[in-house]
Amino acid sequence: MRRLAAILVPLAFVLLATLPARAETFVLDKNHTSVVFLIDHLGFARVIGRFNDFEGEFTLDEGKVEKSKLRVVIRTKSVDTGFQKRDDHLRSPDFFSVREFPEMVFESTRIRKTDDRTGEIDGKLTMLGRTKQVTLRVRFNRKDAHPLPQYRGVMAAGFSARGSIRRSDFGMTYGQSFLGDEVEIWIEAEGLAKGAE
Repeated sequence: MRRLAAILVPLAFVLLATLPARAETFVLDKNHTSVVFLIDHLGFARVIGRFNDFEGEFTLDEGKVEKSKLRVVIRTKSVDTGFQKRDDHLRSPDFFSVREFPEMVFESTRIRKTDDRTGEIDGKLTMLGRTKQVTLRVRFNRKDAHPLPQYRGVMAAGFSARGSIRRSDFGMTYGQSFLGDEVEIWIEAEGLAKGAE
């Protein structure tokens, strides 16, 4: 029996190691996820803003990265640059027109691996009623059982993404004499295993 166990136990570990990785779905943790944008102001500095209300999830398939997925819905009314008068203007028809377009959506269409921990996500961004192709450069940070006791070992995963858009592509042309057309996008995302968040 001991000889049999000595053979079977290592064999079991080998078999488990060769099983294909299972795709896992994570829900964005709003407390530890940031959706940030930067835009030039008169060439002096860039205004930094964020969206405080959003939801989304991503499916991570480590065995076949190209089958991974990402979808994020952002409530435009939650735009926040730290200055109330400016934020009210950003909610107006000059910019995000939040009454007519309360949400903008990013949904991945293609994901490709560029290195062990990096990749690119092609996706469709819908804003102000227009949908355009956007590419995000992504770095996968970590996937592991959450170490904090309140999460009781729930699986978590996180990534960082960077990209840019031209706001005029979406019909947002107000203020081009003093505001840049290119908008830089930063996303720092942390997700909790779906069903356990």
